[in-house]
Amino acid sequence: MTSTPWNVRTTENPLIRWLGRRLTVLNARHPWNHNAHFHRWILRSVPAAATTALDVGCGRGDLITALAGVIGPGGRVDGIDPDPEMARLAASEVAPIPQARIHRRTLAEHAAWSEHAGCYDAITMVASLHHMDLDQALNQAKILLRPGGRLLVVTLTMPVTTLDQLWDLGSAVTNPLIGLVKHPRPARGPDPAAAVPVADPAWSLDELRERAGRVLPGVRIRRREGFRVTLLWQKPAVPISRGCASR
Repeated sequence: MTSTPWNVRTTENPLIRWLGRRLTVLNARHPWNHNAHFHRWILRSVPAAATTALDVGCGRGDLITALAGVIGPGGRVDGIDPDPEMARLAASEVAPIPQARIHRRTLAEHAAWSEHAGCYDAITMVASLHHMDLDQALNQAKILLRPGGRLLVVTLTMPVTTLDQLWDLGSAVTNPLIGLVKHPRPARGPDPAAAVPVADPAWSLDELRERAGRVLPGVRIRRREGFRVTLLWQKPAVPISRGCASR
């Protein structure tokens, strides 16, 4: 019989539950956007000569706006999100940006258009990969990237090993400290990020490394603060140039 691994997120230990409630109060008073926190990492990692980018699961469109600034006025940034409300909010957010387009669709639907293959210099996924089938999403991103393009992912994983649990515990302790730095004044009113669709990850960090490594040889995966993991993969460059149609 295989025992269920201990999980700091779900344990019924009364002391840890009490500490968790106290940390929740502190986090609510000094909230910070865990996903936006990694936007700077993404923007630094976009290829220098990039002219096209795709944000998968674009939410309210904040990253689209930032990517448009990196891509420049002559480029194009597409955002896709299957949630009608998120797509509507993102379209409103990026309306003043001529090189930005929002589509209400899944990654699978976007990849189904053959003209999108080899189209993007950068593909980003921030807290969206764990909403999708892992192998399918990575393969679709691989097809959509141009040679030399980069896949940049910020995701969640399920804690399984002792190291996973310790890293989670460290994130729980540092979370309010980061909040104090980023948001020193106590918050008033609900956190707007609460309306974003959420899902629990279905795979561990070790499983992510193993499965992503099969699809994306040479992929770099790192544990990060805020319960997050980052994934960076650059598609091997070949001397082939492809156009990029908009649909």
